[in-house]
Amino acid sequence: QVQLQESGGGSVQTGGSLRLSCAVSGYGYRAYCFAWFRQAPGMEREGVAIIYTGDDRTNYADSVKGRFTISHDDNLSAVYLSMNSLKPDDTATYICAARPDYGGGSCTVPRESDFGYWGRGTQVTVSS
Repeated sequence: QVQLQESGGGSVQTGGSLRLSCAVSGYGYRAYCFAWFRQAPGMEREGVAIIYTGDDRTNYADSVKGRFTISHDDNLSAVYLSMNSLKPDDTATYICAARPDYGGGSCTVPRESDFGYWGRGTQVTVSS
């Protein structure tokens, strides 16, 4: 079992920055596919960033490309989402997800059905 706990959310103005953290605990797999999703009220959950720890390949939703960066620590005990140039449309609950992954071939697009471990989320609010 793997437990995920997000932190770092908050309220910022348009153009501001935040860095979200997701602490990873429990069974320590040697490689993961990590992803960040977000969900705004009344909207479907959206995958915004994904990373394969085997080679640090990343991919981003078009809506955040160039503004958000996903990364992880060397011990695979935390995954981060650095968010810059925030917009009101970025307002949502941000949720991290994980699965063990030793190949990475399918760790390219964040799809909900591909992940078995989920955090509870942290709220990000961007005001204009």
